[in-house]
Parts: sequence; C-alpha cells; structure tokens
Amino acid sequence: MSDERGRIFIDPAAYADPERWHAVATELRAEGPLHRVEGLGRHPFWAVLGLPEVMEVEKNSDVFTNAPAPVVMADPPATQERKESPVNTLIQMDGEEHRAHRALVNDWFKPGQVKKLADQVALQATRSVDEMAARGGACDFATDVAMNYPLRVILDILGLPEEQFPKMLRLTQELFADSDPDFERVGEDEQAMAVIMDVIAMFTGVNAERRAHPTNDLATVIANGEIDGKPLEDMDTYGYYLIVATAGHDTTSNAVAGGMQALLEHPAQLEKLLADPSLVDGAADEIVRWVSPVKHFMRTAQQDYTLASGHRIAEGDWLLLSYQSANRDERVFTDPFTFDVTNPEADKHLGFGFGRHYCLGAHLARLEIRALFGELLGRLESIEAAGPVEQTASVLVNGPKRMPVTYRFKA
Repeated sequence: MSDERGRIFIDPAAYADPERWHAVATELRAEGPLHRVEGLGRHPFWAVLGLPEVMEVEKNSDVFTNAPAPVVMADPPATQERKESPVNTLIQMDGEEHRAHRALVNDWFKPGQVKKLADQVALQATRSVDEMAARGGACDFATDVAMNYPLRVILDILGLPEEQFPKMLRLTQELFADSDPDFERVGEDEQAMAVIMDVIAMFTGVNAERRAHPTNDLATVIANGEIDGKPLEDMDTYGYYLIVATAGHDTTSNAVAGGMQALLEHPAQLEKLLADPSLVDGAADEIVRWVSPVKHFMRTAQQDYTLASGHRIAEGDWLLLSYQSANRDERVFTDPFTFDVTNPEADKHLGFGFGRHYCLGAHLARLEIRALFGELLGRLESIEAAGPVEQTASVLVNGPKRMPVTYRFKA
C-alpha cells in the first residue's frame, strides 16, 4: 500500500527541510524500525529506520549487497548484474572485489597514517580561519569556509595543484546534488555521467604523471596500484580518484557546515566550546551523529532473511539504510533530539556506516572536524547567524549550502 510519508526518503526537497523530515521519520519509527515504501513512482523498497536494524543489514554484507543499485533511483536494474558504468567505485563493489580494491588504499586512511597528516590538516584549518578573520566579521560559513577547507585537505593529500580546486568543488556539487537547482547542469539529462567524464579528464594527466614520476602522495599509490599482481587499468584508477576526491571532501564539508549550524542553534553548546575548545575532540562524533551528511545507501537481498526484529526480507528486496533516522533512534540514544557536545553516547552513531563498507575516510573526517573547530573556537570571541540557513536538496549527501554569519575574533 502506498504511504505518502515514504516520500521523505526519495524527494530531494524533503531533505532540505530537516525539521519536517525528522518529524515524519520519528512518526514512522514509532510504528516500527522498518517501513515498506511502495507506489510513489519508485521501485518498492524497505526503509530501514532503526540503528540496530541498519547495523544488522550492514554486518551481513554477503546477504545484502550494494549491487545492483547502491543508491535510490526510480528504476533500479532488474537483474543482479551491476549497471554498466565507465567508472566503478568502492560504493558499487561487493565481496572479494570490494576487499581487494579497498585494501589498495586502506593503509592511507588507518588511524596511524591519518595521525601523520595532522600537521598538514592543521595548516589548512589555520588557513581557513585566517581567511575567515580577514573577511572583517561577516561571511557565508558554508561557502567560504566549510566547502573549501575539506576540499583543500583531500586534494592536497592527492597532490593536485590548487588551480584545480574550484573545478573539483563544482564537479562534486553537481555529482551529489544534481537535484538542487543551484547545482544542476541545464540541458544535461545524464548529469552524473557527464560529471564522471569530467573527473576522468581531470585525472588523466595526474595518472600519467605519477606513473612517470612517483611521489609520496595518494595519487601515486592509486596510479601505481596493483591487484593480484596486475597493475590497475586506467579506468579502475579513475574510480579511486572519483570516490576519494568527491566523497572525501563533500561529506566532511557538510558535517562542518552542519556542525556550525547546530552550534548556532544551541548557544549553550557553543558557549561550552568557546570556553573550552578542547571539548571539540569529543564533539566531532556528536556533530556527525546530528548532521548525518550521508543520508542513505541501498542494499539488495540475495536470499530470504529474517532480521532480529522479526521482519522478513525476501530475496530481491531492496532496502534503504536511513542513517539520518538511525542516528536519532530513541531505543539507542537517551535523548536523540538534544545536541550535546559532551554526549557520552555520540560514538554509537552510524554516520560512517558499519561493517565491511565502513567509511574509508572516517578517521580523516574526524581529524578535519576537530582541527577546524579547534582552531576556530580557540580564536573566536563570538559568532551568530546573520540570516536563514539554506539546505542542499539532495537524497544522498546533504547539509547547509548557505549560512550567513557575523563574528568577532579575539584581539
């Protein structure tokens, strides 16, 4: 049976109104941790709303696969074959293929390696706060700070020249927010494919250069990568560049912008951090829980399966894992609708997913959030909203796209 409430999971505009979205999701969770969505112009799917249920699906990655469609779309592939694409990323892979490809770059994102990047990240955080200070007390925090800072970090790690940064920012916005009128390409029906081809064009020269002249950056690891003793094909390397360069900064930029929005809307929490910026270390997970920048991923059941909740999933069923809902699950969090920078339960969140597909860049994202807010809050005297916050209309990755603020830095 069709239920209009299920439209919140498939309508980009619904995610641009977080208050209403959460009100509907809360109502649905009260009825049960899974909700069947049918008859809304989309292939039917289960919306998995509860945190334990999302974890159970993620944990059983051989039963619930990314293929054939890892993100919600109107008409997913009818077969279990992955839809043909010129570039495949880790998001589209399962099983041994996923394990082998993830292993190629996994060491770069482990806690030990990420710690080595701390100075590099701190320099970019200081630069971003210096630029904010130079703006004279007013800026758009989303566009002037949050969007630029993580982009600089990830492209610096990749080893891209700075003149490429604005183009990469635009491509990321077009890829993840193609339903938002501010970021869609007029006249291009196949926007995602067009963006992917532009990314390929951007990294073709980088690939060749790193093979001819290896350095110590991540692009060198990718360009010269091998799986089972065989060098990666060019198209395989582009899949790495695509996921690292786009998802590697867009999710963090939304977390940073959303984190600032949360602080502005909860002034007592902002005052806590202004009084003691060291609390930022523990606040990073609460920011990710609260914002949940990645809204969902899809899984397809490869066999009949009964969840611990008693819900029976049939072979071929499509499931939407709603991280945004799971991170407000009343059964897991004592007060899920309270933003608390000292929340002792914050690390239970699923903002980075769970299991085999746990976010590759989770440790880096935490480091970036801590570095930026640690630097900023240590230098700020005050900050407040100077106008309404506008959210990106996107069903996949979402957060503030405009956030005017005024502020004073310490003398």
